[in-house]
Amino acid sequence: MTYDPYTGEEEVSKSTSGAVIGIATSSKKDRAKGALIGAAAGGAIGGGAGYYMDKQEAALRHQLKDSGISVVREGNEITLVMPGNITFETAKAEIQPDFEPVINSIAIVLEEFDKTAIQIMGHTDSTGSSGFNQTLSEQRAGSVKLALQARNIASGRIHAAGLGSRSPIATNDTAEGKQANRRVELKLLPLNVE
Repeated sequence: MTYDPYTGEEEVSKSTSGAVIGIATSSKKDRAKGALIGAAAGGAIGGGAGYYMDKQEAALRHQLKDSGISVVREGNEITLVMPGNITFETAKAEIQPDFEPVINSIAIVLEEFDKTAIQIMGHTDSTGSSGFNQTLSEQRAGSVKLALQARNIASGRIHAAGLGSRSPIATNDTAEGKQANRRVELKLLPLNVE
């Protein structure tokens, strides 16, 4: 099924829409030909990496609705931001049991949309030594990678790394800021999509 990335509602495919337009604009004897031409045109309009990523974004938004995961789209890249407070306990790298269903939802979409590379980046706040934070961020990214591999996502698609506390998205001077900085991000990048 295809979902609209903005409304989350199921949408009619572009080729189906094109076929309907082709039928409506053809004479009675040319309706079959009009449907084929319209379907081809609709498919062509939706072709390429942008359309592929649109469909993947919509599926992710649908699967992750109300999960606490942010889906951020920039061009043909999709980033999933997984806050540390719902994924890991403080100073730990084991995925919390309550987060397993969310990983399952992500894996369902990644398995369907297998023409994307997955970049997993672990992040921490600034509490503790830089060495500890670096190791913890790497371990958290590794835990997410292993969880996806266990759900049939090919390891060749996945690259995991940790950045420690080097890439904060908020101030480390407040508890809220530190909580925002403790996160894992999955960046989805299109491979060769025709």
